[in-house]
Amino acid sequence: MSYSVPREVVEGFYAAYAARDIERTAAFLDDDVHWTISGPVDLLAFCGIRRGKAAVLDMMRRQVAEVFSIYSFVTDTMLIEGDQVATFNRLSARMDEDGRVISYRLAHFMRFRDGKVVDNLSLIDSFDAAEQVLGYPLAGQSGEAEIEEATAP
Repeated sequence: MSYSVPREVVEGFYAAYAARDIERTAAFLDDDVHWTISGPVDLLAFCGIRRGKAAVLDMMRRQVAEVFSIYSFVTDTMLIEGDQVATFNRLSARMDEDGRVISYRLAHFMRFRDGKVVDNLSLIDSFDAAEQVLGYPLAGQSGEAEIEEATAP
């Protein structure tokens, strides 16, 4: 018989996660959780792969806080099928270095077992996040000018 995660469990996880309540979030993580955040590691050092509850909690508690302070995490869409969960979210934060506000989209693809997250894949809108963290567009004006010059009669 396959496992189906109750919606209340998923909503409980996201309530704790959105509130940045590390202790409550910890209760929803399997000891051997596999946590991947696919994003610009050079700019967001918390991106990458973590294995085990302690590593994931350290990332949430320390590594994220070294980059920015999250003040909002909103789940716009949630789909649950069996033990798998997919969400589409918006994260808003304040950069610690200069106080700028950034906001970007991300998706989570999770697998639960016995009420705990055993696998998470987070996909960040990397281009948008990178531009906001850097504070300038990556596709600068010079690229647009070069295109216009190349197509001019």
